[in-house]
Amino acid sequence: MENKSSASYITVDGYVEVQKYGSFYFVLMISAYVLILFSNSLIVYLIWIHPNLHEPMYIFIAALSVNSILYSSTIYPKLLIDFLSETQVVSYAGCLFQWFTYYNLGGSEFMLLTAMAYDRYVSICKPLKYATIMSRRNVIVLVAFAWLFPLCQTIVPLCLNAKRKICHFIFKGIICNSTVYKLYCVGSTALTIYGLIVFANLVILPVLFILYTYSKIFFIARRSGEMRRKAIETCLPHLVILINFTVFSAYDVLLLRIETEYTKTVRFIVTLQIIMYHPLFNPIIYGLKMKEINKHIKTLLCLFIKPK
Repeated sequence: MENKSSASYITVDGYVEVQKYGSFYFVLMISAYVLILFSNSLIVYLIWIHPNLHEPMYIFIAALSVNSILYSSTIYPKLLIDFLSETQVVSYAGCLFQWFTYYNLGGSEFMLLTAMAYDRYVSICKPLKYATIMSRRNVIVLVAFAWLFPLCQTIVPLCLNAKRKICHFIFKGIICNSTVYKLYCVGSTALTIYGLIVFANLVILPVLFILYTYSKIFFIARRSGEMRRKAIETCLPHLVILINFTVFSAYDVLLLRIETEYTKTVRFIVTLQIIMYHPLFNPIIYGLKMKEINKHIKTLLCLFIKPK
């Protein structure tokens, strides 16, 4: 029998008084979206045009900014449409696509943060071998792996979920995240176990590796004031980004899949934080804390505000 789930439409029931505050939500989210696009594009542009930023660390930062742009672009356009619509619905096929890109790019974020941690580890702990280990070819391989490995991990459940039958057509959320599993008629133990394996591969193992490399970095850096300054300057922004993204990812993947019921307002506010904070955190943290990027931003601002 033909599976008609992909042609089904699902009511999005995660908004709080959207008919009353829809215009306010729209202005808030389109402002955030424009700011995300502008700030991340600015980071990519500065790294692209300045030869002194063509180093592995900055290439990884540029890749993170591209990731943030793609991540936001899978979420914000649909939200903006919903805020101005009389009814909030999404096709099952569209929901699955958003789910796939959302977790695929989320996994890429952790892979890129892992690559950055390894880059800092080699730079500080093995400086004489840095040029050999972090060659242009190896950097390209790391970036490609960061984007392709999560894709291979998340495409399996995408294909399997596309064939599953859905019995529930009201979605308690505003984006298609892990709560999509509550739409199905029958749960899948195999997919749940597979999802936990993917979570371990894309979140837990990268976080453990990052913490290990940073512990080694700070252990070696304590011997020298200059090394300690360099370690704090380059590693602290990465740790802030990592902690922020890990906390939200743990909530999104684990807490939303257990049966604990949250009020609609709590789910709505936390989801907005997930999709707003992190894409804005990247350019703000790296723009303010990374000395070379900050210098180029100030130079660019001076060109615009300089009186003619």
